[in-house]
Amino acid sequence: MMMADSGSSEEVAVICNTDITSAESENNIINTMVERGTVLLRKMEISVAEADKRTGKNTVNMQETYTVYLIETRPAESVPEGGTPAAPDTLWRRYSEFELLRTYLLVTYPYIIIPPLPEKRAEFVWHKLSADNLDPDFVERRRVGLENFLLRVASHPVLSNDKIVFLFLTEEKGWRDAVQETGFQDKVDSRLKSLSAMLRVKNPDKRFMGLKHYSDELNTIILQLLRVRARVADRVYGVYKVHGNYGRVFSEWSAIEKEMGDGLQSAGHHMDTYAAAIDDILEEEEHYADQLKEYLFYTDSVRSVCRKHELIQYELEMAAQDLTYKKQQKEELATGAVRIFSLKGMTSKLFGQESQEQREGRIAALEQSIQEGEEAIKEKDAECQEFVQKAWTDIERFKEQKDKDLREALISYAIMQISMCKKGIQVWSNAKECFNKM
Repeated sequence: MMMADSGSSEEVAVICNTDITSAESENNIINTMVERGTVLLRKMEISVAEADKRTGKNTVNMQETYTVYLIETRPAESVPEGGTPAAPDTLWRRYSEFELLRTYLLVTYPYIIIPPLPEKRAEFVWHKLSADNLDPDFVERRRVGLENFLLRVASHPVLSNDKIVFLFLTEEKGWRDAVQETGFQDKVDSRLKSLSAMLRVKNPDKRFMGLKHYSDELNTIILQLLRVRARVADRVYGVYKVHGNYGRVFSEWSAIEKEMGDGLQSAGHHMDTYAAAIDDILEEEEHYADQLKEYLFYTDSVRSVCRKHELIQYELEMAAQDLTYKKQQKEELATGAVRIFSLKGMTSKLFGQESQEQREGRIAALEQSIQEGEEAIKEKDAECQEFVQKAWTDIERFKEQKDKDLREALISYAIMQISMCKKGIQVWSNAKECFNKM
């Protein structure tokens, strides 16, 4: 696979928990690569500190309940010895505002693999977990995902220097006006209008074709992995909960025993604890699933870059085709030979040939059009080459990020599974001691 190697030697830092700690119970698991040394991260620390549920009227004047997220930023300078850190600047953002920021970035930086947002509604979860987008556990996981998105953007060597990104973090009310004033929406519309259902590139770039194919395969593999994990989680949940029946049976049994009663009762308590533990375990596991989901959504970002390159290539080929046609028209006018059937050719046969003056006027107009076409091709070719250069630089950066992140996520997931098994062994060891004392 072409994405398997790491093509960049830039210094990076991976933020990821690789051991089971108490912090995980607070739902603060973030697995992200942050490239230190970029301008924005040198200036400020960024976090999405909390989420809040609110009720208000939407654009069609209907009552709705929605969630807002508190973004905190503070200067990143070190705190003097004995001093206290500066109070953070804060503002609230809705999920839709994060979506608007990402859309702006997609349009403004078509050659960059834009970080994805966390899912709007829960998918690929174990069935006992609520998929409600207002569920507190889901909102908390989305808060972590939104913070991760901001860290991805703020650590990117290009995106971190964007003025709109900075305003998103610092201007609560004026930001929407600023992003609309950029005119990015017009660029979205013009690009969409130029696409057609029959768009086909005659000479596609093999590198981007390979990247697109890899992205499709990676998407399929991660989807399968998430579905398997959800099925396994459902079965593990059932197994743990059935252990609660041990607790009930041991408790009932202890009531009819004298010497064995205390041991059976204690063993039953251990079984009840074991059965109840699965809820927190699987909720914690969802955070590791969210890390895989991020790369599931990243595959669409990769495909987006490939599609944008195809569009530029298509426009270049159409410009070249149009120039060839105009040159052929000029040659036909100059020589009087018609190579292909045309309406104008039929008209001349039916109504007579045009005058020399008319022909010369048309030739002059074609020469001007050919010159403009050649200039347009030069500009489009330069645009295409610049896109390829910038895109491939970002692809190399992404390759290194992907390799590190997925490796750390899988290691952390394995450690969590080992920890879960150790807890199960400990419960049964405790139960064994209870049986020994009977």
